[in-house]
Order: sequence, then structure tokens, then C-alpha cells
Amino acid sequence: MIAKPQPTSKDIDYLLTRSVAQVEKEADLRRLLVEGNKGEPLRVKLGVDPTNPDLTIGHAVVFRKLRQFQRMGHKVIVLIGDWTARLGDPSGRVEARVPLTPEQVNFNAHSYLDQFFKIVDKEQTEVRKQSEWFDKFTLADSIKLQGYKTVAQMLERDDFSKRYKGGTEIYLSEFMYPLLQGYDSVALHADVEIGGTDQTFNLLVGRELQPIFGQVPQQILTVNLIVGLDGVKKMGKSLDNYIAITAPANDMYGKLMSLPDQTMRTYFEALTDIGAAELNEFEQKMAEGTLNPRDVKRRMAREIVAEFHDANAAQEAEEAFIRQFSQRQLPTDIPDYPMREPKNIVEVLVDAKMETSNNRARTLIKEGGVSWFPKGESGEPERITDFNFVLPAVDGAVLKAGKRRYIRIKA
Repeated sequence: MIAKPQPTSKDIDYLLTRSVAQVEKEADLRRLLVEGNKGEPLRVKLGVDPTNPDLTIGHAVVFRKLRQFQRMGHKVIVLIGDWTARLGDPSGRVEARVPLTPEQVNFNAHSYLDQFFKIVDKEQTEVRKQSEWFDKFTLADSIKLQGYKTVAQMLERDDFSKRYKGGTEIYLSEFMYPLLQGYDSVALHADVEIGGTDQTFNLLVGRELQPIFGQVPQQILTVNLIVGLDGVKKMGKSLDNYIAITAPANDMYGKLMSLPDQTMRTYFEALTDIGAAELNEFEQKMAEGTLNPRDVKRRMAREIVAEFHDANAAQEAEEAFIRQFSQRQLPTDIPDYPMREPKNIVEVLVDAKMETSNNRARTLIKEGGVSWFPKGESGEPERITDFNFVLPAVDGAVLKAGKRRYIRIKA
């Protein structure tokens, strides 16, 4: 039965509007939330793409929405896409993705769930795998499933359309992904499916297939995707503009403070429970010049870090940030980097994982983002502007890359 007390209209409004991009049939979903589904909790499905073991706080936007459903007494069904990972989903991508081995899928899924349950209640969650039904699929089943969609309908999907017009190859197997994801909803008897806006097409396929199999079409809710640290593009690991769910509190706080001011409202709405009235007040006072945006951003960073860690960790991270940046002190937890002889600065940046490639290291140097402290904490920084600079092997010296990446040389 749906948990008591029954959700209020305010609770339902919050669920259906806070950081929500679209509800396909809002009146129908609202009625289900008020009246229930024949006395049973709603089955709220999330399809999990186990292609990477690490998640970003962008994924948490969906997870928080699932937690809101759970607080109303509904059941979350998290589906591990162990079968479709062999095909690859092109959503939001401009090219096909390399299929994974079963071992990779299992490793990634285990890591994914560990992070997922930091936010979503495990006791109110059912974990399923696609292989439960697709391992039994025959060629006849597959051909029959393909008969429910035309090529023209598939090309209506935005990323397929862009690739087709741009001359980028689209493999027939990729057309199967939306159909297989849609069939998942049939197999699970999903009442609601939730996802990011990049999954809208796939979610709709599930809604279209269910009546064919004699089921009530699922309701669809999509959430807004947050931008990454650049303030422009969707947060993602491939763009290196992300904050990991598992990031240490100090690192997470520092990265949040680096966000452009215009992103703050979106982050507040997606990753905190600060009310709209208070957010409106922040915006009004910042526009009037009576409230410093820096102070609002500190509140944002503190609230979000507390969500993934706890209030004490968030407070300590804020204090460390103030010491480091307001009082110009170096961090206290700088990792050591063994270096017995002088090395080229580009080589050091890549070897110490302060940058991911020689080109990115050179770009950072060109932009003035690399400096070193020859005397450690007791000295002043010297900016490095030459790609050919040879970093001396000075014991205790500190190298800084970007705003938050440091190493201490151990000669």
C-alpha cells in the first residue's frame, strides 16, 4: 500500500515541477499520485547504462527525484542494462560506442549501485537485469519487435537525425536500443519511467509498446540535465567538466565554487531542497547589490557537499576553501610526487595526472594556469609560461595546475 500520510498537493507539485523538464501526461500522473494505482505503490523505473564505473553529480539529479517518489511510498525499479550495453546507446553522442564485455558490465554495475544507494533507499528498490528476459529472446522475437517501428520514426530521434544529416554512420543494431529499452518497460510492468531529457525518445517507445502487449502506458517524467564546470555543456566525463559523486568533500566544494554564477539557480534546484521563495530572494538581493554572489555560491556548495557527505564535512570543506583562497594558504592534503631529477613541465603535468594529455598540459600553460612554489608554503608562486620549462627537483616545492590541483615534490 502507498505509505501514509497521503502526499499533499504541495508534495505532488514539488515532485512534478522541481528540476523537471517535462511530464508527458501530467494530469494522469497527478491522478495516480493522488488516488494510487489500485491500492498498490507505483513501479517507477530507471534504466541504468553500465558503461562506466564512476558517476557524476549530474546523475544524482535523477536519483534525487526517485527518492522523492520513494518518500511517497512508491517502488523504484532500477534496471541494469547488461544486455543493451553490448549494443551501445547513441543518446547525446555523435558516434557509435564500443560494446563492453560481460565482465566490464558487471564491474560497472556493481560500482554504479554502490553510488546509487548513497541517495536512493535500498529497502524500497528492486534491482533487475535485462538478461532475465533478453537471454531468452529468439530471432523471431527480435524481428517481431522491430516491426513496431519504422526507419522514418527512428530518424526522428535527434541524435540519429544529426548523425544521418552529418554523414556519420548509424548501425542497424543501434536502432534496436530504443526498442529493447522500451520492451524493458513491458517486462517490468512499469507505471512510470524517469530519465534525463536525452532519453525522452527511448522513454516514449516504452509508452508506445506497452498497449501493444495489453498494458497501461507508462507515465514519463524527464529531469533537466545540469551543465558541467564550463557552465555551457552537459556535465560528462568525456568533456572533463564533471564532479564525481565519490569526490572528496574539499575537492567537491572547490569545484562547485568554480562554477559560473549563472548556473547557481539550476544547481540549487537540482541538487538541494532550498525552497523557491528563498532562491528568489537570493536572486533579488544579488540584482540589487545587497548580497554578494560569492556568499550565495558558498551556501550552494555547502548544501550540495552535505548531500553527498554530511554537514560536518561540508563545513570543514568551506573552512579549508576560505583558508586556501581567501587567505592564500596552500591546502594541507597535497599529494607527494617522487622526482629525483629535473623534468620537463609538460611531462610532469601528465605523469602526475594533473592533466590528461600533452596538448591539454600545453594549453593550460599557455592560459597561465600553471605555477610553482619553489619554497613551498613559505614562498611566493612563480608562473610557468614556457612549454620547455624544466622543473627542478626541489624537495618540498609545490606545483599548482589550474585552481585546485597540487603536487608536492619529493626529491
